[in-house]
Amino acid sequence: MIAGGLYYRSVESGIDRVDAFEGIPEESRPQVVAADAMNIMLLGSDSRDPENTSGSRTDTIILAHLPADRSSAQLISIPRDTWVSVPRSAQGRGGRDAKINAAFAWGGVPLMVQTVEKFTGVRVDHVTMIDFAGFKEIVDALGGVEITVDKGFTSRHSLNPDGRREFVAGKQTMDGAAALDYARERYAFADGDFTRIKHQQQVIKAILDKAASGGTLSSPTKLNSFVRATADSVAVDESMSLVDFAMQLRHLRGGNLDFFTCPTKGTGRIGTESVVLADTAKAKVLFDAVRRDSVPEIVAAAK
Repeated sequence: MIAGGLYYRSVESGIDRVDAFEGIPEESRPQVVAADAMNIMLLGSDSRDPENTSGSRTDTIILAHLPADRSSAQLISIPRDTWVSVPRSAQGRGGRDAKINAAFAWGGVPLMVQTVEKFTGVRVDHVTMIDFAGFKEIVDALGGVEITVDKGFTSRHSLNPDGRREFVAGKQTMDGAAALDYARERYAFADGDFTRIKHQQQVIKAILDKAASGGTLSSPTKLNSFVRATADSVAVDESMSLVDFAMQLRHLRGGNLDFFTCPTKGTGRIGTESVVLADTAKAKVLFDAVRRDSVPEIVAAAK
């Protein structure tokens, strides 16, 4: 048993830690309503995006809800251009309305936590950060993932030497490079970021499905290899145990995973900025169901 404990600690030691809740005033945070449920904020950045020169914005924001019984998971994407109220950071930045991903640039992970909590009313228990370039390592560590492409398209920002990759419609197994190209492309679509969100959700679901069905989450040896292969592209908050988290997810399959996008009224312009306008009334119903850990209401509100 002692050897097992040391083994798991060695798995955890390679993971970067981030102080996600530093300086957040407790009185400003939402109350815990469903004590045994867990809400995790997943932040993804694309360090290889040609537009992302500073690396200070977060391209993907997902609130993942694990119900108390851990029999399912609901993952809600919040478009990065959603216009929200950003609280003032400990350093005095923010304190005004802006695109939600500006919070990360102004105050790092703690201000992102505050902004998501203010917008959703849901208390964030843990934070996981993924460099989407790390998708490549994660997918390759699993031996590829199966994705169904709805409609063929050409990526012109590919990892291939000529910068192009053709995606044909239909079910296929993608290696890490193809999955990354698939998950990061937005210029090929009329609705840009909304299709990219859908594709990222597909890849995340395929990764979780492959990890669960292949025994990665329930086998200490496979889990150790997987975590080591992906450690460079993942960071978590100070108190999160990836091993414990993986063990809690080991019974999940694709059929138990639901992916949604925060209700919106579409895009619009505020000043000089193109933004996503949240449907605040529908979003309130959705996130209230998350807070209360009412899975049927989450699913109903998100459809």
